[in-house]
Amino acid sequence: MSGKVVHFEIPADDSSRASTFYSEAFGWNMMPVPDMDYTMVGTTPSNERGEPTDAGSINGGMYVRNDQLPKGPVITVDVADIDAALDKIESLGGKTVSPKSPVGEMGFAAYFQDPEGNVLGLWQARG
Repeated sequence: MSGKVVHFEIPADDSSRASTFYSEAFGWNMMPVPDMDYTMVGTTPSNERGEPTDAGSINGGMYVRNDQLPKGPVITVDVADIDAALDKIESLGGKTVSPKSPVGEMGFAAYFQDPEGNVLGLWQARG
């Protein structure tokens, strides 16, 4: 089903410091991604593909804060077609912040701003 919140992201100036904080504060599993300034954040038991096994739970990620990505935490919404979702968002008064881009072999991501100024993410899994 499209439209579900499926992921969150937390920007960090110091990913090591932030990883230690969230790991110690909440017991989250921090998994740095080789060759990327990105850390996968496990908040709940997951299967071999990293998908949560507890209903209603989500995992997330942490990126090094920079000028190309949102400055604050982001929730990410699953969509069947990012391009169509961005078109609809723009027709409703939102705007594209970062267009569709591939995320390895897993899928595609984009960021948009709603009419209230909030930045959220979009996720489209590869078929």
